[in-house]
Amino acid sequence: MKMIVGLGNPGDEYKNTHHNIGFIILDNYCKEKNISKMKEKYNGLYQKIMINGESIILLKPLSYMNLSGTVIRKFADFYKIKASDIFVIQDDIDLPIGKIKLKYKGSSGGHNGIKNIISELKTEEFPRFKVGIGRNQKISIKDYVLNKFTSEDAEKIKWILSFSNNIIDDFITMNYEKVMSKYNGEAYEFK
Repeated sequence: MKMIVGLGNPGDEYKNTHHNIGFIILDNYCKEKNISKMKEKYNGLYQKIMINGESIILLKPLSYMNLSGTVIRKFADFYKIKASDIFVIQDDIDLPIGKIKLKYKGSSGGHNGIKNIISELKTEEFPRFKVGIGRNQKISIKDYVLNKFTSEDAEKIKWILSFSNNIIDDFITMNYEKVMSKYNGEAYEFK
């Protein structure tokens, strides 16, 4: 069993903000899979689906970003999912908007949601789908990540959405090292 987690903050005021890119990508995936309604459990919205005979949990934690790990751990414990089978979709302020990076392990890089996940799972070894949101030096990081995308940035996010479902499907069906080598590179950077 595997789990796909989209990170974000609940509530309409956070919709289409930089910090909610995980929700945006997971919502896009659900749309393709014709999942219109998710169930609520352990302070998360989830749906269990089957792909190629494997059970998959799709999860959007409803806690705020800095407590995402608590929700993820509850699902991982209940469904007995190993950290290496949890694919976390997150924003990354150190990558420019329109660039992605797949990573298997590492520190939080200052991301409070990832910091809490590491703390709750007691490991840095879980796969990540990092989506660049850029950085604006003129405003605080907290204010920036909670800002909505500009129309120019929204175009770059739309481009990422055009292949993000393929990345999720490949994580489900392929060895993660092959997935990383397939998508980490210039071909997956908006030009």
